[in-house]
Amino acid sequence: MEPVARTAVIGIGNEFRRDDGVGWAVIASLRDRAARRPLPPGTVLAQSDGDPGRLIGLWEDTALAVVVDACFPPSAQPGRTHRWSGHPDGPLHSAGPARHSTHGLGLAEAVRLGDILRRRPLRLVVYAVEGADRSLGTGLTPAVARALPGLVRRIEADMDRYGEVPAHGPRDD
Repeated sequence: MEPVARTAVIGIGNEFRRDDGVGWAVIASLRDRAARRPLPPGTVLAQSDGDPGRLIGLWEDTALAVVVDACFPPSAQPGRTHRWSGHPDGPLHSAGPARHSTHGLGLAEAVRLGDILRRRPLRLVVYAVEGADRSLGTGLTPAVARALPGLVRRIEADMDRYGEVPAHGPRDD
């Protein structure tokens, strides 16, 4: 089987909405890291506003897509990070009418649309970081900023572990 070598790390958010910029901050950290030590060959780092069509375009034909976004649940523990990879946690669910996203359509809708269109990565890993502040302004709150280095290390481990998957290999853990 021919391996698919491309990895996409996609940070979703808005750097001008405080903790909603955590996805973009991850991409900035990975770019800084790449300047010191190269990322695996074929790695693409992208910032996104979360539009489903653009997300699908970024992750299609990848062996691995890692998506990072902020979430704002009612009882948030800022900086707490959740990882989803399709198994064993089940499918992503949209946030519903009282959604906790700052995006019109969410990541769950993009994943479902990608499945329907058969334009999904072979393996998808999603990190959701609980935020405290999504008001106008730049800079992460201290708790979310403290979570950033550990999150980047987890993403690097995912890239090492899953970055090259056989073209007809498994989609989930």
